[in-house]
Amino acid sequence: MIEALLGRCALFSASLTGWRRYLAAALCGGLAAAALPPIYLFPLLIPAFCGLLWLLDSIGRLRQAVFLGWSFGFGHGVVGVYWVGSAFLVDADQYGFLMPFAIAGLAALLAVFPAIALYGVARLGWRGAARGVSLVFFWVLLEWLRSWILTGFPWNLIGNVWAFSPEMLQLAAVTGVWGLSIVTLLAATAPAALTGMSSLSPGSKRRTRIAIGIFLLLPLLSWLGGAARLASAPDPETHVVEGVKLRLVQPNVEQSLKWRNDLRLGHVQSLIRLSRAPGFEDVTHVIWPETAVPFLLSGEPRYAQLRNLIAAAVPAKGLLLTGAPRQGQGQDGASARPDGAGRMSWNSLQVVDAAGMIATTYDKFHLVPFGEYVPLRSLLSFSKLTAGRGDFSSGPGITTLSLPGLPPVSPLICYEIIFPGEVVDRDNPPGWILNVTNDAWFGDSSGPRQHFATARMRAVEEGVPVIRVANTGISGVIDGYGRVLSRMELGTAGVLDVALPKSSRNQNFSIISAGWKLILQLCLLLAAGIWLRKFS
Repeated sequence: MIEALLGRCALFSASLTGWRRYLAAALCGGLAAAALPPIYLFPLLIPAFCGLLWLLDSIGRLRQAVFLGWSFGFGHGVVGVYWVGSAFLVDADQYGFLMPFAIAGLAALLAVFPAIALYGVARLGWRGAARGVSLVFFWVLLEWLRSWILTGFPWNLIGNVWAFSPEMLQLAAVTGVWGLSIVTLLAATAPAALTGMSSLSPGSKRRTRIAIGIFLLLPLLSWLGGAARLASAPDPETHVVEGVKLRLVQPNVEQSLKWRNDLRLGHVQSLIRLSRAPGFEDVTHVIWPETAVPFLLSGEPRYAQLRNLIAAAVPAKGLLLTGAPRQGQGQDGASARPDGAGRMSWNSLQVVDAAGMIATTYDKFHLVPFGEYVPLRSLLSFSKLTAGRGDFSSGPGITTLSLPGLPPVSPLICYEIIFPGEVVDRDNPPGWILNVTNDAWFGDSSGPRQHFATARMRAVEEGVPVIRVANTGISGVIDGYGRVLSRMELGTAGVLDVALPKSSRNQNFSIISAGWKLILQLCLLLAAGIWLRKFS
């Protein structure tokens, strides 16, 4: 009965021609995006990807497969990253008109990757269960390419549909997010192979059904394995670094007000008041979010007065870690990108001690195109979205900071957390990751929630806790098993006093780079597809 129903769906999809075919593909892409955070309707991946494969049956030329994949990707992108439009409404008078163009343009660019994936599937021409495997192979390969081409944008990887489930996330400790994407897509595409088996021999039908059954069981097996791993995990209440108590400060400043000259000092004073709220005497370290200080802190002597003011928020024997812009001399290896006045500027994390001195600095190296710099500046004359006329410069790269009273830390600013395998220095591994961010740009949308879900994935992949501090977004503590131990929601101002979880890093898995893990998984996929092709 199920096969008959699927057969009718396949026939209907294959009967669509012209614009109806591509509209259906775009709708399938939108369905797939609904499986992502924060909606998590992951069962919709089955009709989305099965529908895409059935639509592929109706094409007669490779270029039609390309446009089919592009249409799917466009629908997926519009629904998945619509929230980028909110950034253009912060200064609506100047940038509001660009909102629909930004959403459509980003979706169109991201759709290039599914278009190439569908071209690969059509070019191979595999049938049955093997075709589903070929789609998984090319989709994951193109997800990886998307993570680094043109500086990379690995947002909304398919594996992130499981960010709500600590049990499912445990697979990422072994395979990275790519393994979760593979398991998910194999299950989502498997039912499509139940159609068109009438021409197969009895033996081939039996083997195909066995393969489909295994693919459908993979998420359940992953969940069971993850549940077993969590059952043996240490108690998060006791698995903490002794002598460390962090105060995470979320000021909840509206982005449209953040850089107003008449309000900037008030923002800093509000941060100080929050930092010194009851319980301050028990805190060892205070953490403020990205660009929490809307002034320059380091450099000229005239900034010393501001640092002395901020020193009131520093625990007596501890430190304040805060985001702030920085100008002046670059660190070794920093790429020069002068601002409009000929100076070099960075989006930085600066560490302030109780005497008001800058102890150390980290400069963001993975910058947001058009948000922090404008690509092809010589050709494009408009300004970036963030404050200031000029572009930020890139810092020297991933680093591990050694700070008094704390385990070594890997600092990451904003979307630097989204890059699989590129969040820690493997030659000098940290005990935790600090992610300071400002998601106020995106309002009460899915963007900040997807950002937080991605941070959970990195915590499991690396086996180290992630401390996330947002202006507004979602601040919180995630341990190395992806368990959210505490959090502060969107639109909330306040503090979280938290212990720092210990690292759960597994040296046996961490010695293998994310790239080699992916290569191994893709080779296994390819081998499975070649084997299944014999029975299709």
